[in-house]
Amino acid sequence: MAVFVYEALNASGQEVKDEVEAPSKEEAVAKVRSLGYFPTKVIEKSGKKKVGKEAGGQQRRKAAGTGFGRVKTKTLTQFTRQLSTLQDAGLPILRSIKILEQQQKPGMLKNCLKQTGEDVEGGATLSEAMARHPKAFDRLYTNMVAAGEAGGVLDVILQRLADFLEKAQKLKNKVVGAMIYPIVVILIASAITLAIVIFLVPKFRDIFVDFGVKQLPWMTQVLIDFSNWLLAGSPPGWLVIIFLPIIIIGVYKLIRQAYIGRYIVDTIWLKIPIIGQIISKSGIARFTRTLGTLISAGVPILEALKITKDTTGNEVYASMLGKVHDSIREGDSFANPLRASKCVDSIVVNMIDVGEETGELDKMLYKVADNYDDEVDTLVASLVSLLEPVLVVVLGSIVGFIVIALYMPMIALIQSLTGG
Repeated sequence: MAVFVYEALNASGQEVKDEVEAPSKEEAVAKVRSLGYFPTKVIEKSGKKKVGKEAGGQQRRKAAGTGFGRVKTKTLTQFTRQLSTLQDAGLPILRSIKILEQQQKPGMLKNCLKQTGEDVEGGATLSEAMARHPKAFDRLYTNMVAAGEAGGVLDVILQRLADFLEKAQKLKNKVVGAMIYPIVVILIASAITLAIVIFLVPKFRDIFVDFGVKQLPWMTQVLIDFSNWLLAGSPPGWLVIIFLPIIIIGVYKLIRQAYIGRYIVDTIWLKIPIIGQIISKSGIARFTRTLGTLISAGVPILEALKITKDTTGNEVYASMLGKVHDSIREGDSFANPLRASKCVDSIVVNMIDVGEETGELDKMLYKVADNYDDEVDTLVASLVSLLEPVLVVVLGSIVGFIVIALYMPMIALIQSLTGG
């Protein structure tokens, strides 16, 4: 018999590492599960054949990780629903994967499904095979699939996972969609303003020079200086305007490479009026829905918190969930460390507290997520309503400044020529 080294989680969510003897990897997984553990990693301890197999697996992982971008959420959601339907109909998992692979258009998901099918055919579980393709199936996805496999309810878990992906994408689309209108207005207005400054202002400047105007109003002088900087600055202003956003984005991404940078940036975003509230409430909705989905799928609370922490997308809430995880591991409740963090409203803490007492924590987390989704919708609508008059005032002020700056010396020039 071969010896397999395994890593697993016990009933309380604590990590267990040990060895087990079994004739195959599948039977080793079954033995670990029979001990009441949830296996997360099972590999053969030694053996040249196994090493070759593992090397092949690593090669497949590397191949799966190459390429640009990720699988679109809409495509992944559709695949998840279809896989759930096939599992509910009783089809073997390998046949289901191959059927869905044939239906996919050429791209990353199709390639990942092909390799996933090969790994399943080679003896890996579906969750293990999917975990080798993080650009298609993230940690949240693979852990929920593992929970479905362990509980024999893969079709139900896949349906819940599809619902989760759909709601998360819908919330993101609402926020992004609300920002499109003001961004488009700002870009168009900026383009028109720059065109006036670049092409029209120099003509007025030449007129003033031809008529020998020596003293220009300060507004006119500022406008002409800005036009000169755009066209003949060192470096030219138009070059700065083009490359400055790229530099800012690059610096922003560089800052976010470090944990402390991400934490500071996320904290600043949360402090911005209205926008900070939208980010805060959407972040709470995201982590509560993620955590509720994992718990309802049967994932142990500590492992669920780890996954939620890694997928929350905000370091402030990730830090909070890390503290909650540590407190629960030491025997504390969920609500107490959450209350101490002061990162969420009291209503969230109270609902989670009630969920713990009644044994329906997942349902309470869903309710918190639904409630905050509605609040995000209201805040986004308020932000759009506020931006419209603000944009009108700002754009009107810019246009008014340009008109006054150009026509003040013209009026004075006309008056001097007519002797008025």
